[in-house]
Amino acid sequence: MIRIKREASVTDLIANDRYAIRFARFSLPSAEGHAMELSPQGTPEAAVDPELAPDDHPRAPIGESVYEELLGRVLSSELGPDDRITIDALARELRVSQTPIREALHRLSADGIVVRNHLSGYRVAPKMTRAQFEDLIVIRQLLEPAAARRAAEEITPEQLASLDQLEQQMASVLGDRGRSYAEFSRLDAEFHDQIAVAGVNTFIREALSRLHTHAHLFRLSNHALITSLAVDEHARILTAIRLRDPGDAAFAMRQHIDASAVRFRKSFDD
Repeated sequence: MIRIKREASVTDLIANDRYAIRFARFSLPSAEGHAMELSPQGTPEAAVDPELAPDDHPRAPIGESVYEELLGRVLSSELGPDDRITIDALARELRVSQTPIREALHRLSADGIVVRNHLSGYRVAPKMTRAQFEDLIVIRQLLEPAAARRAAEEITPEQLASLDQLEQQMASVLGDRGRSYAEFSRLDAEFHDQIAVAGVNTFIREALSRLHTHAHLFRLSNHALITSLAVDEHARILTAIRLRDPGDAAFAMRQHIDASAVRFRKSFDD
């Protein structure tokens, strides 16, 4: 059973973005509300676990939970390219209404993870092409070293602590090619986003967020070395930021992107 929060009706904001790659788009998550849960009979009941303190264990809205569930299935290859996604079947399986399913698919469509056909409904999108991949690397090399440089200059103690925590979380999910691999992708994306946030340049952060970089890259391969090597490279970036060395931070980020490109590029040769 998926725990949910009753939400206000919110329409996702979607805007096509032609900045770098055609599939890169921008979306906003839906609003949050009061925690609720659906019983097996489909009736709402309070989603309170007596063994957990609600304030210490916040629960995501139902739309966000469904989104993460579907994205995890795609990244772990439970759902492959061109696989059909049936809204009715998902609603029965997850025991939720069709509304959060549609919201999640709407967001995934904006991310370029699924595509919608007027006649056949939603299907998992093809993986990025070699040309799209190379374009993505170029944009990352232009933006992310600059973000790391600014982060080394501007980061706050609280932001540094958050990056430390993300690094530890990524290390804790190494080596699993299933759902933990999808979780690593999410944490990896958050790590890079938080560096952009710390750099206090909203243009860089927004440009990077529209690319949905990690969701697309992690669909290409789930080799264990991808995660373990990334953790080591993140540590070097974080060390340079912690020492407030802008040059080293930018250099470490550039090396990380280059090494990551080499690892993922191999998937096109398989």
